[in-house]
Amino acid sequence: MRNVLIPCNRLVRLLRVRTGSSHVLSTVGRAVWAREVATWSPLGTAFNTKTAKRLNLFRENVGLFEVPELTSPSGFQRAEAKVAREAAELVEATIGAPTGIQVVQLFDKLSDTLCRVADLADCIRVVHPNPKFAHAAQQTCFHIGALVEQLNTNIGLYDALKRLLHDEAAMASMDEESRRVAELFMFDFEISGIHLPDLQREMAVQLNEDILTLGSDFSKGVNTPNAVPKSVLPDHLKYCFSVDGDKVIVQNMHSDSGNDAIREAAYKLYLHPNPQQERVLETLLSARNRLAQLVGYPTFAHRTLKGTMARDPETVMSFLKATGEGLIHRTMEEFSLMRAYKAKHSPSNPNLSPWDPPYYSAFIKADRFKIDPTEYAPYFSLGACMEGLNCLFSQLYRISLQPQETHNGEIWDSEVKKLAVIHETEGILGHIYCDFFQRPGKPHHDCHFTIRGGRQLDNGDYQIPVVVLMLHYPPPTMTKPTLLTPGMMENLFHEMGHAMHSMLARTRYQHVTGTRCSTDFAEVPSVLMEYFASDYRVLSQFARHYQTDETLPEDMLRKLCESKKLFQASELQQQVLYAIVDQVYHGKHPLGKSTTDIFAELQNKYYGLPHVQGTAWQLRFNHLVGYGAKYYSYIMSRAVASRLWHQCFKDDPFSGTMGERYRREMLAHGGGKDPKLLVESMLQKQLSTEDLVQSLLDDLAE
Repeated sequence: MRNVLIPCNRLVRLLRVRTGSSHVLSTVGRAVWAREVATWSPLGTAFNTKTAKRLNLFRENVGLFEVPELTSPSGFQRAEAKVAREAAELVEATIGAPTGIQVVQLFDKLSDTLCRVADLADCIRVVHPNPKFAHAAQQTCFHIGALVEQLNTNIGLYDALKRLLHDEAAMASMDEESRRVAELFMFDFEISGIHLPDLQREMAVQLNEDILTLGSDFSKGVNTPNAVPKSVLPDHLKYCFSVDGDKVIVQNMHSDSGNDAIREAAYKLYLHPNPQQERVLETLLSARNRLAQLVGYPTFAHRTLKGTMARDPETVMSFLKATGEGLIHRTMEEFSLMRAYKAKHSPSNPNLSPWDPPYYSAFIKADRFKIDPTEYAPYFSLGACMEGLNCLFSQLYRISLQPQETHNGEIWDSEVKKLAVIHETEGILGHIYCDFFQRPGKPHHDCHFTIRGGRQLDNGDYQIPVVVLMLHYPPPTMTKPTLLTPGMMENLFHEMGHAMHSMLARTRYQHVTGTRCSTDFAEVPSVLMEYFASDYRVLSQFARHYQTDETLPEDMLRKLCESKKLFQASELQQQVLYAIVDQVYHGKHPLGKSTTDIFAELQNKYYGLPHVQGTAWQLRFNHLVGYGAKYYSYIMSRAVASRLWHQCFKDDPFSGTMGERYRREMLAHGGGKDPKLLVESMLQKQLSTEDLVQSLLDDLAE
């Protein structure tokens, strides 16, 4: 709900107390494994053991997230009715409020009222295993979305905000965050066309609706397998794929197959052009462009990049092109290495094709470094990793992660863990619900949900934030804790970076709390955590074998880090291509060519491996829906995070002085200040495109 009126999306070592060697005996005829016993802290224990089932017959149901209305699926209707009443009162108060900071405060209260139910419902519709709860939450998302659309066209609200923004004395009397929030609310208003004449406003409303529908249709097409007649495949390949009658079903590109012919066939068939999907994409891009021009922007990219670190599409394209040019020499060297390996293993077909890099990069890494992720996993039990994060955060920010007992009805699955984030002197900063374990029907993607944003209350107290982290790990068993591969451990650090952004922000308004900021800034704290996850000084604090208590050998980490560097240039080069495609699609219209022709031209120019005729990769590019004109954010965020790591944390990753400064200069402000200025304040220098590109290249050279 971000692009509408309401935003909706010291050296303390925490040692585990360990006993000596001991054997766990079988109980009640059930054999239990024998191991070296490690007694974990309460935090480690919470994540390394299965949750004991509790009978709740006589315990009061407090409702999901302790929201009293949400004791049952029908409670969402009661929550909606409450929101509607409170929203109506706040609308009336806002329209009648005197011009001044009170208008901003009332707008934020209105935003908070809606978001506390809408954001919660958005999470529950995804994570709740009970279909009735999930359906009720889905309906609430629709209903509050409709209410938001009504508010976006409320002339009285718009006029109240416009009077404030046009009152120079009133604006001058407000603090920087209040002025920025007022401007952000107006930006969200005007994308709905409320400032336009009636006919154009109706067009804007219709275009917004069309864009939502087209985006949904495109996403469905992205995830739809291709069904092709069996006759198009030679006999030796037909049964390498799923078969349905006389059709072969191709569900993905089979990038990890060791058979070159299978990879080639899967690539060409899965990416075969779908005329209907291409029409949907081109109609979506056209609708976005028309909407942007209708509300006063040259292109959709200009509209989307307002208020970001990048500022405008010209800066983004300059950054991407310079990054691509800086990478290309090393990229071609990496492709040459892959080509040599392919020639050795497939001498009859030695040419490197676009379906080859994923397989050969993994193959060469395994061959060179002999890395087996399962050899690392015993050192990264989930409980140990959580203790490691706790140790790191205690030194950087003087906070601790403390497990909390949940009440009946508060969580949606018994394995969800609730953490309180507690500061040494400031007390509770917020709560994190950790939904980390696999279960039937749970989506496989990892994400961070804001359930309640932080904001200053009228009585002077602070409304503490509440978030959910959803990951997809195997649950612990009676014989073994959850063990993470290095990639899974790094992803845990990444997602906890988002959570800390939410917990440590202390904005006056929830509209700009934590991760409610531009995408190219929101990813910086999470990407920065990946650097901590690759530092031996950090890992040695917690990476211990869950059976032997042995510390992760330094040579194993060295091999892992070296393997990460290999092929990093070509992988980044591919991301540059995708980001440039995204910018071109959302740039000047009409495009003049089909999206397939544009993609082919850009791949031939910016990647290093030629486009394969008869394929349309962009029709599988789902990020075009949620990250339209913003895909560059991943690359720019990494460049900024790299600069922060090398300048601020590389010498001492446990520096409390630097951690406190990072919190004060960046994390505390969420989206309440210009993100570019926040980064420059932290680094104490202005950042140019050349600086950002050099940060990425320096990473490769280490």
